[in-house]
Amino acid sequence: MSYAAIDCGTNSTRLLVHDGSRTVERLMRITRLGQGVDASGRLAPEAIERTLEVLREYRGVIERHGVTKTRMTATSAARDAVNRDDFFHAAREIVGVDAELLSGEDEGRLSFMGATAELSAADGPFLVVDIGGGSTEFSYGLTDCEYARSLDIGCVRLTEKYIAHDPPRPEELVACLSLVETYVDDVARECPALTEARCFVGLAGTVSTTAAVELGLAEYDRDRVHHFVLTRGAVEDVFRTLATETRAERLGNPGLEAARADVIVGGLCVLVQIMRQLDLEECLVSESDILDGLVMSLRQSGK
Repeated sequence: MSYAAIDCGTNSTRLLVHDGSRTVERLMRITRLGQGVDASGRLAPEAIERTLEVLREYRGVIERHGVTKTRMTATSAARDAVNRDDFFHAAREIVGVDAELLSGEDEGRLSFMGATAELSAADGPFLVVDIGGGSTEFSYGLTDCEYARSLDIGCVRLTEKYIAHDPPRPEELVACLSLVETYVDDVARECPALTEARCFVGLAGTVSTTAAVELGLAEYDRDRVHHFVLTRGAVEDVFRTLATETRAERLGNPGLEAARADVIVGGLCVLVQIMRQLDLEECLVSESDILDGLVMSLRQSGK
């Protein structure tokens, strides 16, 4: 039995293929499905086509590996778009399975499942934060997710809404940080147990890119990024550097891919503010995430 999970996110579209005992393929393409969704409430035709083109590529990968069970999900951008069915119908034609619209809470629980699978309960409880393009999911627990909440803050959403200059102006950064602060206050009130977390786990492109920049990786190396420990000081340093550079200047930083250079500062505003506000000194970077949770759900449920 082999499995495939596809995650159609706001900023990237990703694939994980698993043969039942190990990962055999993990791919990521930045497709920016959520381009302009926050302002228009619709998926742009060109954003849909970019994503569908990647799904055609992934269909070929799935067929090549003889996958028997596939689960495809869509998250923040699709939740916010009134025309999401246009994308869903086309995606089904390509992949052969329905795209599931995940709630933010389901997204958080699946991310928690994937991120903590390799971790020892002795190191918990865990606070898992998935910083996406359109939303950020908080999840908390020890062996199971006890709390999950999705917030409408992400690297693409903050960039499109608040960052109009290159490099960002101080007042634009303050606007981003202040909005994140408000949302994190809500989460802390809802789940006071967050303060008991012994391990903060960060997921998705903003976090892995920050680690890659801190490591100075000329080429992505999952083995070096996965479970790398980012200190708060390192995160602040990367933030200061990238937030004061133009997009062109940012590209000189090894570890930062061109397609992420325009939204990385918005994502860092989320990561920096969370660590400041919750007084978190370290972030364990995890490249195991919602995709791994989706594969685990397929294996457990036989879905």
